Amino acid sequence: MASNNKENTKSLKSFVCSLCDISFDYHYKGRKPPFAKCILLLEDCFVLKDPFSTSGGFINVGGMCSLCGKNVCLSNECSLFYVQRFCLNCAHINLQEFPMELQREITEKMKAKDNG
Repeated sequence: MASNNKENTKSLKSFVCSLCDISFDYHYKGRKPPFAKCILLLEDCFVLKDPFSTSGGFINVGGMCSLCGKNVCLSNECSLFYVQRFCLNCAHINLQEFPMELQREITEKMKAKDNG
């Protein structure tokens, strides 16, 4: 069992969100985690094997902004997914490209970010 833990530790890489600096270890980056064979993700993600799952579960810890390419966590303060992943900064810059409901949400998030 100890050797298995060493193998898992060796395969871990580090993900850091470019907006909030939170960091996570992850096992795989892409759309089709090899340890979750029946899953195809809609975007390239940084995923971690779920330590509590025995059936190939995983935890998505982040993705990349489809415009600027920066790593962003899935927190509401850092990114949103609408057809593709967007960091909050790129979403705000391209506000008019989003549906009206999302424009309001993005504007509220930016106000909260500026006040917090």
